[in-house]
Amino acid sequence: MSKLKTADPKALAPVAFYAAVGIIFLALLPFANFPPHIGLTGILSLVTAYGILKKRFWALWLVIALLAVATTISLYTLYVIAFTNVVVGVSMIVYAVLTWLVTLYIVLKRKPIEA
Repeated sequence: MSKLKTADPKALAPVAFYAAVGIIFLALLPFANFPPHIGLTGILSLVTAYGILKKRFWALWLVIALLAVATTISLYTLYVIAFTNVVVGVSMIVYAVLTWLVTLYIVLKRKPIEA
């Protein structure tokens, strides 16, 4: 836990984002009749939060995979509901934008591999 006390809040923002998304998606499972893609996305988000926190090399690959998944889920949901439910529509836009921003932050701040 000492890492959390000394860590920069900007560095913990992606961890908090992916952890929150994972918890929210897993909490939404019963309300959405247990669709597997929501559960899998929630679990992958929690694993990604752990990987970013522990600075694992595979975390970047999960971030990129979740970028594709989040974009697909958001755009599909927006297409299907066509803003008939404003709360869901706005939340999908916020989710997509935050996912893109967090992914951009992680990709830009990673250290290049030296040859």
